[in-house]
Amino acid sequence: MNPNRPSSPEDPTGYHQGVGGSSQPQQGQQPQYGQQAQQPQQPQYGQAAQQGQAAQQGQAAQQTTQQASQSHGHFASPPGTQAQYTQPAPGQGTGSRRRGVPAWIALSGMLVVALIAGGAGGLAGGLISSSGEQAAPAPDPGPTINEPPSEAPERAPDTIAGVAQRVSPSVVSLRSAGGRIGASGSGFVIDGDYVVTNEHVSTPLEEDGIIIEYSDGKFSLATVIGSDPTSDLAVLELEDPNDVEPLEFGNSDEAVVGDEVIAIGAPLGLAGTVTQGIISAMDRPVSSDEGQSQFFAIQTDAAINPGNSGGPLVDIQGRVIGVNSMIVTMGGGFMGEQPGGNIGLGFAIPATEAEQVVKRMIGTEDAEITGPADLGVTYDGESPVIGAVIAEDDDAVEPGGPADAAGLRPGDVIVSFDGRRVNSHGELQAMVRDRSPGEEIELEYERDGERETATVTLGSGE
Repeated sequence: MNPNRPSSPEDPTGYHQGVGGSSQPQQGQQPQYGQQAQQPQQPQYGQAAQQGQAAQQGQAAQQTTQQASQSHGHFASPPGTQAQYTQPAPGQGTGSRRRGVPAWIALSGMLVVALIAGGAGGLAGGLISSSGEQAAPAPDPGPTINEPPSEAPERAPDTIAGVAQRVSPSVVSLRSAGGRIGASGSGFVIDGDYVVTNEHVSTPLEEDGIIIEYSDGKFSLATVIGSDPTSDLAVLELEDPNDVEPLEFGNSDEAVVGDEVIAIGAPLGLAGTVTQGIISAMDRPVSSDEGQSQFFAIQTDAAINPGNSGGPLVDIQGRVIGVNSMIVTMGGGFMGEQPGGNIGLGFAIPATEAEQVVKRMIGTEDAEITGPADLGVTYDGESPVIGAVIAEDDDAVEPGGPADAAGLRPGDVIVSFDGRRVNSHGELQAMVRDRSPGEEIELEYERDGERETATVTLGSGE
């Protein structure tokens, strides 16, 4: 911390001139006090395509937000139902779907979800997609809107309002230092000089430089010091850190279904947005639509939308129990229709995993210096076979690696990991990442129609 640092440093990008350090939208006009804001023509996340006409002059707005009849979910089919999805038109590459037909994904228990950064590179394709299908781009959420801080009455620390008052100052918005509109996301401060966010948020911003905005309108340039697409985590070092209380990681292993949680971030550029919900499920195996990120997630019904990515999911004590990363979303129909918004299916990287990854990136002394656990195999991602299919390539099993030492060969199909059924290679990768290097695990696999077992000692992925 620099005690001589100016309380409101000059914006190094020139992006916020004349507004005292707070970002204001640069597209469209701000509504004047007492007037109804003009609704944009393009439907917003979480709203139906038509919300009714703007209120007549002199009348209060009677607009009723309609829940999107196509709530944005692409989830594994319920037991006994037939999985349905549409393939992209040849040469289209946007994965447009027929109106009203949900893109049910049946990847044998591995949920494929959409990343939730805003704008360019955000939503990482926008929709949940089936294997091999490209997803539609997300709409531009616009610039981050930081409202001037107001003096709010204090609330009891164990209430939603009390938690929000304590945590919100440590939650930040990320945007392009080059002034590129749309590229944005969220993050949170740890250890004073560092910000945690998602890899899919930081990577698109890194080329132009990253600017961090605090809830009080102050800002700092930041540099990526570590990123990992598999865990979807990144750590940024602040050039001019603000004097805020760093957030602490909680123990997500102690969280249970039904626990109350709070998500804070900048959905659609609306910084400082607080939503609440519960933990809907634990250890939900998920994979990003591009297949880079696989982990067992905390599922929550707290409203999460594009721009929330990288923000914290906290418990009622204000401890970070997850890093918001993905949502299940149902897309639009033909002709480039935009994807929907929150339907109560959000996913966060568990704090116990995130904390170790972050410690390795920062170089904390008590970090597990080894990387995530690894089997040392390459999978066949195109195989329709249930299980994790090792590719047929000669080098698909790393010579001298854990799988090789256990006797696995190219073409083997791993169907069980430590007694848990394996339905896909993505699900197996999530199971492996959930363990530590050096652990001994019993595998079941099929070779030439015969089921065999092997004990493998997990290696390190780094």
